[in-house]
Amino acid sequence: MSPAEELRARYVDDLRRDGLLGEDLVRAFATVPREEFLATGFDGGGGRWVGPADPDFLPLVYRNHPLVTKVVDGVPVSSSSQPSLMAAMIESLELRPGSRVLEIGAGTGYNAALMAVLGARVTSIDIAPDVVERAAAALRRVGLAHAVEVRSGDGYLGGAALAPYDRVVVTVGVTGVSPRWLDQLAPGGHLLAPVEHAGNHPVLRIRPGGPGMGEARGALRAGFMSAAGPLAARYPGLHPAPRRTDTLPPPTVRHPPLWHPPLDVFRYHDLWFAVGAWDRRATFSPGPAGGWGGPGGCLLLDEAHGGGAGLLADGSVRASGPSAARYAAEALALRDRWVARGQPQISDWSARLVPAGDPDQPILVPTAWVQH
Repeated sequence: MSPAEELRARYVDDLRRDGLLGEDLVRAFATVPREEFLATGFDGGGGRWVGPADPDFLPLVYRNHPLVTKVVDGVPVSSSSQPSLMAAMIESLELRPGSRVLEIGAGTGYNAALMAVLGARVTSIDIAPDVVERAAAALRRVGLAHAVEVRSGDGYLGGAALAPYDRVVVTVGVTGVSPRWLDQLAPGGHLLAPVEHAGNHPVLRIRPGGPGMGEARGALRAGFMSAAGPLAARYPGLHPAPRRTDTLPPPTVRHPPLWHPPLDVFRYHDLWFAVGAWDRRATFSPGPAGGWGGPGGCLLLDEAHGGGAGLLADGSVRASGPSAARYAAEALALRDRWVARGQPQISDWSARLVPAGDPDQPILVPTAWVQH
């Protein structure tokens, strides 16, 4: 067994422990060489670009981590997603041999390759020609070009030429869903898309809901790079953009933890989703800063006056600004409401999707969320 094969075997074992269940999907991860899709390297952190010649290339490739593969002006714009998230999304697609899949966002081509090994016929669309070229080359190297067609194009438009599709999967964070994707679904099909909510991009399972409408159900906790163009349109009622705590006044109000130990990352995101479902001020506050605690998290942002209230994974609250006491009380009330409602998960929520954004290029966005 080669070093790459040994590392891949350990990697698959790690994914099994993280919930990789279906034997066909296990086989796909064990079969497809991820390193072939990272041949041009990736960001290793600290300003270092890691390539195949580096001794730690393969050990870094075979970890359950996302890897940034393209940076423009210091901003990551393309990546190989976290493998456990890929696995969860592919499982949620419920693919069968012969399933026709439209993928929005080609990335490295690795995700499409995994779906192809499961027997899917994949059309992958990406707006960046260099990303398309690299993904197509990797698919040729691993012998899967016959099952995946990678095309340059505007993801908003989908892939009408090869429609209909049994599934659509979106691998970039969007503020809303293109109605073209729903139009291109075959009867009984559904799409998965990471739709912005409270500063995150949880994955929603979406089906057509009548002319120009959709029906969404929460599916997976996730975070993605954001799209550009109409798929990133801001609209009235959208949660505020993420705000770093170091741009806010120092907290002046503190309430102690509720949970010992804190909620794990999955349950915390369930709480966070509920807060966002109930309160449009909720967003993401990245990065620790003086007095706020934690590595960042859920924030009720006071856009009018500055400050707001942070709700941490242990249930504690920090608040700042001229309305700190009121914001802290409201954050506590939302936390306690989640507890009283039985601590619902992301999958316990649904919403109708209605048009918003540019009338000439509308996106479908969630309205009021309903807990089931």
